[in-house]
Amino acid sequence: MAKIAINIATGSLQQDEIIVGIDLGTTNSLVAIIHPETKQPTALKEHNSSAIVPSVIYFDEANNIVVGEEAKKYLEISPERTIYSAKRLMGKSYGDVHDKTSLLSYKIIDDGSESLVKVQLGDRFYSPIELSSFILKELKSRAEHILKTPVNKAVITVPAYFNDAQRQATRDAGKLAGLDVLRIINEPTAASLAYGLGLKKIANATPQLIAVYDLGGGTFDISILRIVEGIFEVLSTNGDTFLGGDDFDKVIVQHWASRAGISMEDLSVNKLLAQGLRLKAEAAKKYLSTSDLFEDKLEDLSLILTKTEFEELIFPLVSKTIDCCTNALKDAGLKISDIESVVMVGGSTRVPLVKKTVSDFFDKIVNDQVNPDEVVALGAAIQADVLAGNNKDILLLDITPLSLGIETAGGLMDVLISRNAKIPSRASRQYTTQVDGQASMRISVYQGERDMVKDNRKLAEFNLSNIPGMPAGLPKVEISFLINADGILTVSARELRSGVEQSIEVKPQYGLSDEQVEAMLHDSIANAKEDIAVRALTEARTEGEQLLKSTERFLQKNTAELTKEELIHTASAMQALQLAITMDNKDLIHQKIEALNELSRPYAERIMDEAIAKAMKGKHV
Repeated sequence: MAKIAINIATGSLQQDEIIVGIDLGTTNSLVAIIHPETKQPTALKEHNSSAIVPSVIYFDEANNIVVGEEAKKYLEISPERTIYSAKRLMGKSYGDVHDKTSLLSYKIIDDGSESLVKVQLGDRFYSPIELSSFILKELKSRAEHILKTPVNKAVITVPAYFNDAQRQATRDAGKLAGLDVLRIINEPTAASLAYGLGLKKIANATPQLIAVYDLGGGTFDISILRIVEGIFEVLSTNGDTFLGGDDFDKVIVQHWASRAGISMEDLSVNKLLAQGLRLKAEAAKKYLSTSDLFEDKLEDLSLILTKTEFEELIFPLVSKTIDCCTNALKDAGLKISDIESVVMVGGSTRVPLVKKTVSDFFDKIVNDQVNPDEVVALGAAIQADVLAGNNKDILLLDITPLSLGIETAGGLMDVLISRNAKIPSRASRQYTTQVDGQASMRISVYQGERDMVKDNRKLAEFNLSNIPGMPAGLPKVEISFLINADGILTVSARELRSGVEQSIEVKPQYGLSDEQVEAMLHDSIANAKEDIAVRALTEARTEGEQLLKSTERFLQKNTAELTKEELIHTASAMQALQLAITMDNKDLIHQKIEALNELSRPYAERIMDEAIAKAMKGKHV
């Protein structure tokens, strides 16, 4: 194994290579660096081209992948094989997004469970992590082409409201793209850095209170930050993960469709027309930022929109963002007059109505001088420069050199606190039981960067016992990790319904030399692709086994309600899934899971409807 030096202060591999800042966006992504000569943050682009890479991925029939500008043309030609807005799906279950997918041109798998969503393309199934990794891989390749040097380390930004699962999914996507993700930072923090806010660490400075208004393609968030002596603290965040420029486009599409007598049901069936209208709506939105009238045609449809009509259409959406601003201020315990500066982020803030409404609400001129598409990536580049040790003005708190997590079904490592997390740090996540009547749960704590616990270092283990006997999936066990300022980890487990609790103290870094940490990091990067493939296969098998168990329980209870054909077909589908689980093909397992779900859904709904009708008989609502 090649010898690599390590800096325990950042937990990062110390080679003479560049660290890039990446904005992995819903609509567009880009990569930035600190220019070696000017020392200014710079978005990477070739000659006169744009720095922006559209977050669009096209898969051809042979599953070859095209990413970025080239993939955008397939939105109209082959919408069902062209993925966009994958960031909206990161760390989400189908239950989180099922009512938000009606106008998506690609297929989201509905397995009726709380497992993470998957996108189906022909006979292949992709997680949002894999989809995001394709975008990151394109950014990495683009950066290497422009800089003529390998790029292996990055700081990646996420919305401030992203939860632990979404942050971990972003890390995994980076790892799968071949990037050592040194830090995940909040987009509002990055934007503030790009505006030069908090760049100077001034002792005894008065805290600055900043509002960062970020309206992108798919998401909106408002964050209230306190910056003092180079330390950024998020006081409150509010927003809507399904509100952005895409939704401006959607109301324009609905407006045009309504005028033409086309129903939304028609559009959900006619994907080509829906996608064509969506792209025309996007063009109208941009055009009306500087003009008063948009006119165009799509097939035999005449598409006309005035600036006044456009502003009337989007006004309810813009008002929603202002409601979020009010709530964020309330949560932070602040008044409008307390805010010193309002930073505008995201391409959708170019819409004049947005700018005016925000300025009126905060009663001050907004900061919009930095390119709103680039501002987050530029801030990420500044943070990367800090991690590289080139900028001493921003304080970096102590961090955890390796990830900490627990073992879950199939021997997987579920990370609760990621490496490079600032300490003190706290994280919690809820789990449940796998077996009916399960009275105890073994909690095994591990440290390391690999996806399977067998490849990581075991730190501790304890049992949470006396869980009341309940059906599988009903108990809610919250596992919490707390690292104090001395690096001591306390792990506690609590069954929320009964209050049963157990905890243990661990010293995470105890007994590990710099060389061992270095080896663990090296292994995680070298084996990233294989690790994530093993994780995907293990998760598919676990999901398949759980579906077989729940289907079996359902059949035992409802055999009399099913026809002979339904029982025979279900048994055959279960057998096919059982066989697929024994093979090393995650896509085949997902196919058989989907087949069993498709088969059982109609009679499961029928039996449920009959049960409700029976229960409600003779009652008035």
